Amino acid sequence: MGRKLEEAARLSETETLDNFGQKNKNRSKKNKNSKYHDRADENQNGESKSKRKQREEAELVEEEIETLEVTKSHKKDSKKNRKKKDKEANANANEERETVEIAEERESEVKSVAVSGNNTNDLKYKALSSFTESNLPDEVLECCKSFSKPSPIQSHAWPFLLDGRDLIGIAATGSGKTLAFGIPALMHILGKGKNKTSKRVNPLCLVLSPTRELAQQIADVLCEAGKPCGARSVCLYGGTSKGPQISSLKSGVDIVIGTPGRLKDLIETGFCCLKEVSFVVLDEADRMLDMGFEPEVRAILSQTCSTRQMVMFSATWPPSVHQLAQEFMDPNPVKVVVGSEDLAANHDVLQIVEVVDDRARDARLITLLEKYHKSKSNRVLVFVLYKKEAGRVENMLHKKGWKVVSVHGDKAQHDRTKALSLFKDGICPLMIATDVAARGLDIPDVEVVINYSFPLTTEDYVHRIGRTGRAGKKGVAHTFFMQENKGLAGELVNVLREAGQIVPESLMKFGTHVKKKESKLYGAHFKEITADAPKAKKITFDNSDEE
Repeated sequence: MGRKLEEAARLSETETLDNFGQKNKNRSKKNKNSKYHDRADENQNGESKSKRKQREEAELVEEEIETLEVTKSHKKDSKKNRKKKDKEANANANEERETVEIAEERESEVKSVAVSGNNTNDLKYKALSSFTESNLPDEVLECCKSFSKPSPIQSHAWPFLLDGRDLIGIAATGSGKTLAFGIPALMHILGKGKNKTSKRVNPLCLVLSPTRELAQQIADVLCEAGKPCGARSVCLYGGTSKGPQISSLKSGVDIVIGTPGRLKDLIETGFCCLKEVSFVVLDEADRMLDMGFEPEVRAILSQTCSTRQMVMFSATWPPSVHQLAQEFMDPNPVKVVVGSEDLAANHDVLQIVEVVDDRARDARLITLLEKYHKSKSNRVLVFVLYKKEAGRVENMLHKKGWKVVSVHGDKAQHDRTKALSLFKDGICPLMIATDVAARGLDIPDVEVVINYSFPLTTEDYVHRIGRTGRAGKKGVAHTFFMQENKGLAGELVNVLREAGQIVPESLMKFGTHVKKKESKLYGAHFKEITADAPKAKKITFDNSDEE
């Protein structure tokens, strides 16, 4: 259409100029034929021949200018119309594309979320597509104003949690799990008659976390979210003075966030009373059990209200957590799985696995830092396995001229918090850490994760590399794999294949066999019992001696 308009304008211009030329010829002929009339005309009009000629030439110039202006205006209008039509066509195409993308996104979200449990298909449990659809108070949704819509775990979990149902949530790190249980916790508090001025002696909500860093992060989110509606939170964790924590408890709180060890200690000393807690969250429940906190978790849960709402969130769901859920939750809790229950890594992370010798790791780490951390301004997180290894690698990098901080169990909590803050704020964007920083921590814009040492489990590997590629961004995870890690080669190959990553030949040489999980009590000679397995029946025999 645009090309046709251009041709029409060109033809119009050519015709106009041709007509103008013909008029010139006719006018010249006319002037030539009327030469003998010049003297008579001159006498009649009182105009000399030369002046008349000048006037006619001026008129010709004016006509030419007017014709060219009309032609230009015509061409300009044609271009303007063409641009307008192109713009409208592009706008329609973009609108159609956006509609298709939104539909595809919603369809993929539905396919990637599995919900199970009693009456989960009821209309009242329909997944939320927007925050306004939840009909929650403005002060509760104040913390969500920077997000366009609820994340998949939030949109599917909120209807059940707001209805008081027990829930198991399985979702990858960075999926919005904290607000997924945090918003319902605030509504639970408000439902108990809480207002901005009232102070509670005993808390109503409890959140258990496996590590101090994760507990502090949850507390930061819930403190900020609770401000508009007056909900007060306190974070209880070890490695720091009990005094300020006890003072906060005495002044009255609504939500307690804590690690099992410190919380159990404060309960036993009488400073923390959980008898009114009716909303309980176990965050990263599998990790708490892996760290040996099962006795503390059981002791803490026994102190809470018997009629409580139980929520468990995790990225994986092993049999040990199944058993805990069976004991402390409803017989048929709602289960929301975002993605897969099987072990899977974030697909937004480019995974590079390199088989190296132990003695070559230091030099190789320096080479990678020169590649990935050349600007010394982007965030790079280096994971090691042991506390002493963290100190050694940190000192080695300091000697090589790198500005670096570290987080590990041998550091005082104050130093750990300071190091993490320096890393998050970008003041020191290179950090060495053990697995205390592998779970749940929301550190913004970590571009690269380097696994200097491979972790003890593939689950920890998945959590480590989950520190990058968060909130839809891309990330890189570069991993050193050694001969001593060969027992985990098969599982790592499966994780790489599931995410569509390149599996190096040097890794395949270790084999692809996946070792069977061993029980901590019975070793390899045990059978896993699923959560829905029938309970054992007690068999009684008649006492033959009485007959």
